[in-house]
Amino acid sequence: MVVNFPNSAKLLETAEAENLYGKLVAQLIKDFGLANIFIELEEGIAPEDLKKVIHEKIYVLIMEKFADYLNLLYIIDVPENTVKAITAVDVVEVADEVTFLILKREWQKVWFKAKYN
Repeated sequence: MVVNFPNSAKLLETAEAENLYGKLVAQLIKDFGLANIFIELEEGIAPEDLKKVIHEKIYVLIMEKFADYLNLLYIIDVPENTVKAITAVDVVEVADEVTFLILKREWQKVWFKAKYN
């Protein structure tokens, strides 16, 4: 399993190539739902749009609902040390990096379920 993706685009490209993209979207919907955060994702959403929607949602959560943002990270199980390692200062850049961390963690969940079930 490749975990060291250079960016979100490469991760989503890999998910599509391994026919796990739909499961990735479903996992995102599930985990956002568990955090009681509404996110509008259709099953056939394009990878570029998926990243954009998640980025926008993370940005809003950081700016307006920080407790919900932290709860989401906890539910998705994004490692705290990776979030603390973000060096960006601009909220847009932080949201972009957190989006990538979320996609990486969700990819791990989907890949492991597909591999070992």
